Amino acid sequence: MKAYPTGELLDGLAHLVISRDMTEEDAATSMRFLEPFNECSLGVVRFSGETPWERHPEGDELLYILKGEVVVTVLSDLGSNSSTLTAGSVCVVPRGLWHRQRADADSAVLFATPTEGAENSWAEDPRRGAEPRA
Repeated sequence: MKAYPTGELLDGLAHLVISRDMTEEDAATSMRFLEPFNECSLGVVRFSGETPWERHPEGDELLYILKGEVVVTVLSDLGSNSSTLTAGSVCVVPRGLWHRQRADADSAVLFATPTEGAENSWAEDPRRGAEPRA
């Protein structure tokens, strides 16, 4: 068992400003993976901007806001639902639903994300013909 003091989780992580032309190398400087957790990757990310849409057909995703304020938007058959989460808030994104995060300022999230089958899209509405990220 390894303990991760929350005050140290963000030490040394770069602040990523999300854009369509960011690279995997850019993203890697803002993320730290901790331990495998069941069928998920457990880690932290520090960012601002709006992420591409993503979905995880193999399981739910847990998001815990460590720093800042993050708007999480989830698309379902009933439409779009957005929630503003502040530091200390947690949410679970149900399996298979398209979702994205937006932070207007430097924010940080602890995540437990299914490791298999993730999909990403920059399309306006990925439910209508997903436009995968290159």
